[in-house]
Amino acid sequence: MKTFKKSPWSSAGPIYVAAAAFVGGVLVFPATVSGMFLAGVSSFCGWAISKMFWPKQLVELEDSSKKPEPAPEPVKQQEEKKSEPDPGIKKRPRTGDASIDALLDEEEKAIAEMRRLDKAIEDEKVSGQIVHLEEVTTKIVNFIVENPAKKSQVRKFFNYYLPTTLKLLNAYDRMDETGISGMNIDGTKGKVEEMMDTSLAAFDKQLDALYADDALDISAEIKVMEGMLAQEGLKDDAITGLR
Repeated sequence: MKTFKKSPWSSAGPIYVAAAAFVGGVLVFPATVSGMFLAGVSSFCGWAISKMFWPKQLVELEDSSKKPEPAPEPVKQQEEKKSEPDPGIKKRPRTGDASIDALLDEEEKAIAEMRRLDKAIEDEKVSGQIVHLEEVTTKIVNFIVENPAKKSQVRKFFNYYLPTTLKLLNAYDRMDETGISGMNIDGTKGKVEEMMDTSLAAFDKQLDALYADDALDISAEIKVMEGMLAQEGLKDDAITGLR
């Protein structure tokens, strides 16, 4: 907030009068010490008298009690903020493995985009597909974090399939924002919906494939256990049916 106060020093008028009086005194009085003294006295009198009658001006002063307003952030910083992950997304602890941590970065960005699209797109079917996509993506990443040796199996998923799916959803969102119905718009949106069904089925298979080795190991363990139970005479339906 700015305040104003009167200041007699805000104008140079009296100074000019004093200077003119001094010059006039030098010209009128003899060039002696007493003459210079009289010229000085006339200069002072001219300054004092003109200061009394010279109008005082308002001087603008800043209120020091108010903190200065922060400068606006550069556009680049504003854009970086927009691109930051949704604060509602839980940031996973990093593993120290560069490739796994890069995967976690991609997951956070992808989920942030999915949630943005879910809010923007009103169609319930597409919204449900986006939720399914987020769930299967999270499960795939969970598995890779626990089984880093299998990270190569999901490279194409994160490098192509997931980004392409998000690209299609963005195209759907742009056409949906037009708010109009037409052959091209409706036809394209319908194709995206069909492709989403195909993509989600493929993503589910991708997750299922990650458990293939575990399924084989479990099947082998079951066979071994069944063999041991049979050898011990414990694999009898009557016996195993007892509580």
